[in-house]
Amino acid sequence: MQSIDWTSLGFKYLDTNSHIRYTWRKGAWDAGELVREPYLKLHIAASCLHYGQAAFEGLKVFGCRDGRVRAFRPAENAERMYRTARRVCMAPVPVELFLEALRRVVQANRAFIPPYGTGGSLYVRPLLIGSGPQIGVAPADEYTFIILVMPVGPYYKGGLKPVRAAILDDYDRAAPLGVGHVKVAGNYAASLFAHEQAKHDGYPVELYLDARTHTYVEEFATSNFFAITRDGKYVTPDSPSILPSVTNDTLKQVAADLGMPVETRPVAFGELGTFAEIGACGTAVVVTPVNEIVRGDTVIRVGDGSDTCGPVLQKLYNTVQGIQYGDLPDTHGWCVDVG
Repeated sequence: MQSIDWTSLGFKYLDTNSHIRYTWRKGAWDAGELVREPYLKLHIAASCLHYGQAAFEGLKVFGCRDGRVRAFRPAENAERMYRTARRVCMAPVPVELFLEALRRVVQANRAFIPPYGTGGSLYVRPLLIGSGPQIGVAPADEYTFIILVMPVGPYYKGGLKPVRAAILDDYDRAAPLGVGHVKVAGNYAASLFAHEQAKHDGYPVELYLDARTHTYVEEFATSNFFAITRDGKYVTPDSPSILPSVTNDTLKQVAADLGMPVETRPVAFGELGTFAEIGACGTAVVVTPVNEIVRGDTVIRVGDGSDTCGPVLQKLYNTVQGIQYGDLPDTHGWCVDVG
């Protein structure tokens, strides 16, 4: 194993001891195997390459204060991958198999889990692809389920930093009645061009409105949208084309635990300027504060527009991180021992 400087880890791929791989054929998953080489031999006619039968998840495993190793809400990721597989006609991975694979691959790569106190974690990337050959437009007859892991550092090493967001009306993330509500790889391919344009123009994230009318907020490119009202409510959009986020679900529960009213409802574009705080939420960072949203010539300042994280977002972030690392009580049983 290479020497790792735990304090300098970023969020990028790093080879570890192994990944775990299962294959589905003739209606059943095999027993799975740990594979050292980080490459996959794939048929040139595999359905994932031609027809987009590919889905993935993202979750984290933490080295906790008490020395135990715990995954954060892995069953929710397993259930979401199951729903995604059903939507795009792939062989679904049973939740029990998903959790077994997670335990096996974490134990095989325990040396790569950043120690408690470094701010790092083991990022877990489950991947499900159609690996069987298929030239006609139809589901494959073989599927491969993989979990790879890698150590990552804290996304924000100097504390939460607010960012600017752009709304690009020339692009939509997902269509109504499409696959925006599941985590297929193609959703991310569809967002890459707009993301690169936003980044080129100085906006780290882009915010999408509903594809039908462009009047309601949906989500950021890779993160759910949530906001804090001036009277202390937690608000997040309701739409059938939004990907249900495990992190957003966690934050809603934490907000309720802190005594905040929680509203999941349509959020009109015109409301953006009325919120005290706005955030993007997801596995990699938990919370990204947003202090400005630009749509063409319209510039919306969030709260006071300052370059510091708002107090409510900071409290939510600290609480979730505290639970993940075992510094705060896990009253909802979210942390699962996998070590």
